[in-house]
Amino acid sequence: MFTRLQEDIASIIERDPAARNSWEVLTCYPGLHAIVMHRWAKACWMHGYKWLGRFISHMARGLTGIEIHPGATIGRRVFIDHGFGVVIGETAVIGDECTIYQGVTLGGTSLAKGTKRHPTLERGVIIGAGAKVLGAFTVGEGAKVGSNAVVVKEVPAGATAVGNPARILVKETEGFRDEAAARMFAAYGLTQNADDPLAKAMHSLIDNAAMQEHQLVKIVAALKAANIPCETMPDLDKFNAGKLNKLVE
Repeated sequence: MFTRLQEDIASIIERDPAARNSWEVLTCYPGLHAIVMHRWAKACWMHGYKWLGRFISHMARGLTGIEIHPGATIGRRVFIDHGFGVVIGETAVIGDECTIYQGVTLGGTSLAKGTKRHPTLERGVIIGAGAKVLGAFTVGEGAKVGSNAVVVKEVPAGATAVGNPARILVKETEGFRDEAAARMFAAYGLTQNADDPLAKAMHSLIDNAAMQEHQLVKIVAALKAANIPCETMPDLDKFNAGKLNKLVE
């Protein structure tokens, strides 16, 4: 038990720049307190003391603002940062070294008892503040869920989910620098170049439209130079690709 506690404290100090020493983490971090009390509740739950497990879970929620069902499975070195408003359901599975921020829900969408209803987070997953991960699917190893995202489908390993409903960003290629960056901790699930795929598509469409307009201007000028009649269309507002791109950002 003390070895696990030392691991937890060390992982918090490693990932939270505000953590100054072990005593501060032990006494002032509700995420750590919730994890420790969950272990007590889980032990009772596994040995058939269901009510006692639920009661310990209830007490932990009152003390920490974090609700973890005693049936949930939580791995080693899991860090619940700030934590207020976190809800983790009965059949949720959280792998080693995951990080969960405040306001996160790992919830179920099925009412069938005795079935897997809640998500599974594989090793090293980061769930940003306010995110909702709903359903019995897997968030792959090293994946990140952006703040306030609503995830209702599987997230591949190493991918990033953003938006509501969440859209999945998967890198097509991964070079040496990308591999090194993937191993680094990303607070709140933020990563470099993690643009919304919808925004990327809009930028591409705007750039394509600007290029086509430029080509049409050149074609019309060539037709006029050759004295070929060309019907003149009513003037419209000038296409401003730069302004539209800023609106999409």
